[in-house]
Amino acid sequence: MRNFFAETIGTFWLVFGGCGSAVLAAAFPEVGIGLLGVSLAFGLTVLTMAYTIGHISGCHLNPAVTIGLTVAGRFDAKNVPMYIGAQVLGAIIASAALYFIASGNGTDVLAGGFASNGFGEHSPGKYSMASGFLMEVIMTMVFLIVILGATSKSAPAGFAPIAIGLALTLIHLVSIPITNTSVNPARSTGPALFVQDWAIGQLWLFWVAPIIGAVIAGLISKAIMDPKG
Repeated sequence: MRNFFAETIGTFWLVFGGCGSAVLAAAFPEVGIGLLGVSLAFGLTVLTMAYTIGHISGCHLNPAVTIGLTVAGRFDAKNVPMYIGAQVLGAIIASAALYFIASGNGTDVLAGGFASNGFGEHSPGKYSMASGFLMEVIMTMVFLIVILGATSKSAPAGFAPIAIGLALTLIHLVSIPITNTSVNPARSTGPALFVQDWAIGQLWLFWVAPIIGAVIAGLISKAIMDPKG
């Protein structure tokens, strides 16, 4: 249960901090943080939580990460459902809190997409489903490769959260215009449940593509990285 609560709290922070920066601060009049600020916010949520709960649950915060680690032989498969449940729960609670706060000035926070992920007309840059799918596969694959390499026993100790946080920042810098950046099915699910409509209809891509990318990364890890983790 310590792991369950750690993953719930950690994913809450990722979604509340990352999506919150997009909903509340990205385009705030005159002092909006923009794409760079949102990218940094997502990276910082992972970096801070990795140091906070990494020693408890491993700080996955992401069903794709949990699955990728399992494929790589670095996580016990019997704990996968519990971890994914905790991550989705944390994302939903964060989205609910963010919706309540963002609605406090009388605006329709869902009209702007509520930081949901999308493709086609719901992509920030109007990119196609194929573009979004491939971007999510590649970005999740690279993210997992960084995680698996940085947390390897042969990697320098204590620096993994920095590498992982910066990797997520870079991923957002590249892919926000394509899909609003997911690489995390739980992060996509929370906001989509509030937007409903198109966000639910397109949610499948933000589960399937990240998981495919994570599985590829897990297989690559088993082939070229330290087999002892």
